[in-house]
Amino acid sequence: MCGLSGCLGGTNGAEKNLSIMSDTLVHRGPDDSGIWIDETAQIGMSHNRLSILDLSAAGHQPMISESGRYVVVFNGEIYNHLELRKKLIKNSFKGLSDTETLLSCIEEWGLDSALKNSVGMFALALWDRKERLLYLARDRIGEKPLYYGWQGEGGNASFLFGSELKVLKAHPSFQSVINRHAITLFLRYNYIPTPYSIYQGISKLLPGTMLTVSLDNRKPIISSYWSAEEVAIRGVDTACKESDDKLLNELEGVLQNSIKQQMVADVPLGAFLSGGIDSSLVVALMQQQTSHPVKTFTIGFSEAGYNEAEYAKAVAKHLNTEHTELYVSPAEAMGVIPQLPQLYDEPFSDSSQIPTFLVSKLAQQHVTVSLSGDGADEIFCGYNRYLLTDKIWGKLSLLPVSVRHGLANAVTKISPRVWSKIFSPFFYNNIGDKIHKAASV
Repeated sequence: MCGLSGCLGGTNGAEKNLSIMSDTLVHRGPDDSGIWIDETAQIGMSHNRLSILDLSAAGHQPMISESGRYVVVFNGEIYNHLELRKKLIKNSFKGLSDTETLLSCIEEWGLDSALKNSVGMFALALWDRKERLLYLARDRIGEKPLYYGWQGEGGNASFLFGSELKVLKAHPSFQSVINRHAITLFLRYNYIPTPYSIYQGISKLLPGTMLTVSLDNRKPIISSYWSAEEVAIRGVDTACKESDDKLLNELEGVLQNSIKQQMVADVPLGAFLSGGIDSSLVVALMQQQTSHPVKTFTIGFSEAGYNEAEYAKAVAKHLNTEHTELYVSPAEAMGVIPQLPQLYDEPFSDSSQIPTFLVSKLAQQHVTVSLSGDGADEIFCGYNRYLLTDKIWGKLSLLPVSVRHGLANAVTKISPRVWSKIFSPFFYNNIGDKIHKAASV
């Protein structure tokens, strides 16, 4: 990963401020760093680089386009950048970085078309020197983070942006006012959903969107270049016309191609392996496409009810990967907790954050890039709740809405604690909470 940051307006001491901001992101980009400032336009950007494609100085950022019109700081990867190069009129490049490819696409096609044609995970900031416009953009699913917002008062106000909240906090204009509405959302969802952040006036850019702002028009304009809803609807319409066998074959081809694109790197590559279906499938497709054993990494726990390492070990043995596992004691896991505010910058209550950090730390000793399986249960209905919903909805949907509401009201008159006590011989803990959630649905 790389880190980007910047400031529009209020640029007194801009170089010093950007240098301090950049220093907070060294952990994201230890290989190289750079600062670009245009004092007349009151814009400055910094970049910390983790080199993955083209390790030479030709990939240095901030990067200026060939015509000099655009300046970009980019975090992420464009997986199809070599295919994009073939479509460009320009056929001479200084290096092999995907950042240079994207910048050439922007110059030739415009930002909107460049984003629509790019396949990857990314966050970027682009300054148009001709129009004096700042653009921010984020990948379709939101894999790479990007925070932004105006801070400060009056003429000294600054539009800050960066890969992490801590980089915005490093700027002297940052006001550190807690967003109380965001706390409500956190207590409801166990994290703070996009576009909100824990700080007032600071937002996360929505996935699949780009933002435009300038000193002349300070209200950010946000537009979508991609819609998950539209893609899902189009996919359902197409799926209804195809057989299951054909769809499965197409899905396998899509997954194979996706893995192949993400394995392109000029640095050591590996994968997280939990033994679950999603990470096992990713590793299987990786191993299918290389003659060398894939480097896989797993965190194990001595408590049998929480340990997936044995499953991962079995998958690694079956696929013949170069497997590394690390068993963590309760004390070592607890030792991560004091670091969490620094790692995540805002409240985040997913218990997987601890093993995720530990397996990342383990993998970092051996590889620079690591693929992982994430979100498969949500996409492919892998949880029991999906199977249960499919079974019972056919019957429940026959009941009038008024009857369903009546049943839900009756169910919720009994507290979750009492429900759990009633069903304790048959179900695990918190069944009462699940019954209440089902009633609300």
